[in-house]
Amino acid sequence: MPDQSKPLNAKQLAIPAELIERRIYVIRDQKVMIDSDLADLYQILTKNLNRAVSRNRDRFPGDFMFQLTAEEAGSLRFRIGASNEGRGGRRYLPYAFPEHGVAMLSSVLNGVRAVQMNIAIIRAFVRMRELLAGNKDLAARIEQDESMQERQESVIAILADEIETLKRLPPPVPRRRIGFTGTP
Repeated sequence: MPDQSKPLNAKQLAIPAELIERRIYVIRDQKVMIDSDLADLYQILTKNLNRAVSRNRDRFPGDFMFQLTAEEAGSLRFRIGASNEGRGGRRYLPYAFPEHGVAMLSSVLNGVRAVQMNIAIIRAFVRMRELLAGNKDLAARIEQDESMQERQESVIAILADEIETLKRLPPPVPRRRIGFTGTP
C-alpha cells in the first residue's frame, strides 16, 4: 500500500494516458466520462461514486453532470460492448461527467488515488482538446464517423426487427411440382 502522505507517481498509478483517453466519449456534443469508467479508474464501486455525488448534489449542476437517456445508454453499450441489462448489468441509467464535473469529483472523493487520478484525467481532457484544436479536419471526420455510426446502428436495428418479423411468419406451403418428373 502506498504511503498516503506522498503523492502517487505515474508508475504507482499504472494507468496509461491512452487508456484514459479511450474512456472519453462524445455525448450531446460534449466530451464526457461515464460514472462506471471513472469508478474503475478511481478503484471504487460505481454505486459509491454515485452516492458521493448525490450527497453533494449542489456541486454538480446540469453542465457538470447529466444522466444518459435510454437511447444514449444503448448506443454507448453497443459502442463499448458492455453486457446486457438483463444479465446482471446496471439497474439505472449511467451518469456522464464533462471535464468540469470530473474536476469537481476531486472535491467530493477523498484519498490520494482520487486526487492523482483526477489530475491524470484532466490532463487527458486537455490533451484531447489540444489535439482536436490543432486538427479541425480530424474533428470533423470524427464527428462525421460518429453520425455515420449512429445511422448504421439504426439501420442494423431496423434489419434486426425485420428479421424477427420474418421469423414469426408461418413457413410457405409446399407446392406440387409441375412438369416432367422423369418417372413413368
